[in-house]
Amino acid sequence: MRFKFVCLSAVLMMTLRFGMAQGTVPTFTHESGGKTYTLVGHDPAQGTTTTIPTVVVPVTLSFESKKVAGKPFAMDATSDVPRLLKSPVFSKSSFGVAGTTQYGDALLRSTFPKATNWHTLLGKPEVKPVTVTIPAGYGYVLTSKKTSSEVAVVDLEFLQKEIFKQVPKQDGKFVLAVTHNTTFYAMGDATVCCGWGTHGVDRATGNSFVLASYLHNAPTIVEDKDVQPITQQLAEFLNDPLFDPLYQHEQYDQHLSPASVPGNVVSWLRPAAMKPGDAGRCGGTRMGTTYFLLQPTDTNLKNNFPSSKPSVVSASGATYHVQNAALLQWYIGSSETLGSTFSFPDATVLSEAAKPCPTRRAGGNFPGPAKPTVEPAALKGGDNGHKLIGYWAGYGSANSTFPLRDVSPQWDYILVAFAIPDKEAPEGTMRFHPPTGMDDATFKADVKYLQGKGKKVMISLGGGGQHFTLANPARVPNFIASVTKIVEEYGFDGIDIDFESPSLSIDPGDTDFKHPTTPSIVNLIEALRKLHDHFGSKFMISLVPEGTQIPAGYPSYGGQFGSYLPITYAIKDILTFIDVQDYNTPPLQGLDGEIYQAGNVDYHAAMTELLLHGFNVGGDPNHFFPPLPANQVAVGFLVGDASESEVNQAMDFIITGKAPAGTTYKLQKPDGYPEMIGAMFWTIDGDRRGNYNFSNSVGPLLHGYPSHGK
Repeated sequence: MRFKFVCLSAVLMMTLRFGMAQGTVPTFTHESGGKTYTLVGHDPAQGTTTTIPTVVVPVTLSFESKKVAGKPFAMDATSDVPRLLKSPVFSKSSFGVAGTTQYGDALLRSTFPKATNWHTLLGKPEVKPVTVTIPAGYGYVLTSKKTSSEVAVVDLEFLQKEIFKQVPKQDGKFVLAVTHNTTFYAMGDATVCCGWGTHGVDRATGNSFVLASYLHNAPTIVEDKDVQPITQQLAEFLNDPLFDPLYQHEQYDQHLSPASVPGNVVSWLRPAAMKPGDAGRCGGTRMGTTYFLLQPTDTNLKNNFPSSKPSVVSASGATYHVQNAALLQWYIGSSETLGSTFSFPDATVLSEAAKPCPTRRAGGNFPGPAKPTVEPAALKGGDNGHKLIGYWAGYGSANSTFPLRDVSPQWDYILVAFAIPDKEAPEGTMRFHPPTGMDDATFKADVKYLQGKGKKVMISLGGGGQHFTLANPARVPNFIASVTKIVEEYGFDGIDIDFESPSLSIDPGDTDFKHPTTPSIVNLIEALRKLHDHFGSKFMISLVPEGTQIPAGYPSYGGQFGSYLPITYAIKDILTFIDVQDYNTPPLQGLDGEIYQAGNVDYHAAMTELLLHGFNVGGDPNHFFPPLPANQVAVGFLVGDASESEVNQAMDFIITGKAPAGTTYKLQKPDGYPEMIGAMFWTIDGDRRGNYNFSNSVGPLLHGYPSHGK
């Protein structure tokens, strides 16, 4: 292994080969194990000091979805700049053996501890403020009623592009764009949340940059503080300065190989580094986790504000919280030139190098045995009006099919996943066939068998990863005809609508959920009514929106936020039930004025009561979404994400009003909602592989309540 200084022209040629502009800061390469890694600064062997000219860009976010005195609410980072300049990002702080210096310099010196008289510093910055308007479909603001403090949730890619429309190429300079109390979602999809920022090379301008948030007087639900988000992204930038933030979206859409894009890739960890602080989940192939660009020291899971234990340091006479970040050697192992510690500033946070993630089984990742080792609970008693609802995909394990007739008797409504868009047929056409290994005759017989047991079997349309829209009215007849054929051929009791973002998105200017104008929504409503008219009053229709598509309509209405509200309102007279996915969701706000994150009883109760109680759409009292009857509302859970106790406590709280210990949310209706229909799970298959851990627990709970006179 050796160091090698790479001149800018050589790196430029390399990056042009990949089709991306070169960044504007000096870089050097380190070779190890036949792989080359690019880092910020100059070759440590030269023992020189590199001072990087810096531009700080405080960003004011102007939110169209939140008005104060008739004007858009602004989240302004300008007042954070003096605190930032006094922080360890720019000012000297003591970092032990790494010296008294800036955070970034100390991190690099901890990476190469044998390099003497070697420093990489950020110069005294220019300050160039910008203002970015956030349309209703690109972010929203959450306010804590208790503390009168705010935190924003914003589309990261949108914001990056808007900032660099105003910040042209900064030759030889590093751009640090700073927002105030803002978290971000990725992929243009607010269910892919949350991160504290991004970093790398902006494709449009070629600027080397970090975009991150300064946290000051944020709501108490936000655990990180002051410069922790900024130091997190700065640490990743120093270790991977050629990263292309837009790459992950393209990789997902175009199935690109990580090696096809500039930047440091650690895919030889087969396939990615484990993330020890996140329940052992895989962290991805870059110097930060996939999508959220978090560190292995972060402990929060998807859907929540990032959080991790910081290192507390002093700079300019004040206390700051900086990110404990993984060093290069955590990813690739220590060596003669790299240090023997794996995290910085606290070397004890990561005690050993990264471990490879386990390889998925052939045919998919289906943990657990093909057949359960316990018996499903018997269904006792009559129909009390409460239902256990689940999605069946038919996969027992990686190489086996789970027959439909073998579902536990606890399941009342079985939603078959999925009928999907037929790309080889006229636009709007849906197609369905049973899982591989199951013939039509067997499947149809199983449908009739379950129906003979009093079960309802529905076909779910869409599913995650399937883009479908009826924006063109010419597609509506194809949709109606194909769905009619599927329902009639297989004998389904009805249909479930699972068109996730970005399939349904409210057009700009469409502001009244009672009178929608977005073609994809208007045409879907028309199609559902025609299908119901064709099959009659017993035809079942259910909706399974993501968290962004119903409860996110409370703080903001537009784009993906609240996109199911006009559909729900328009078909409420023919709607069988709606179950919001409490697992595909960003942090949101309850009727009590507090902010809630997914994964607990408070969240399930707060988000479900929005539908049960009604709410002001976009916070506007002129657009009140009326409450739905409780027997039309269910809660959506994810097998493998929720726990049995969490689900049982949430259902009992919502139905009876009896709050479990530790609950902070108080129902608007203290006695609960005894007519509430029940709980939905993705999936029945996963529950079976888990030895019926949910159906054997939640099913008897729901079926054991007194009848509510359905």
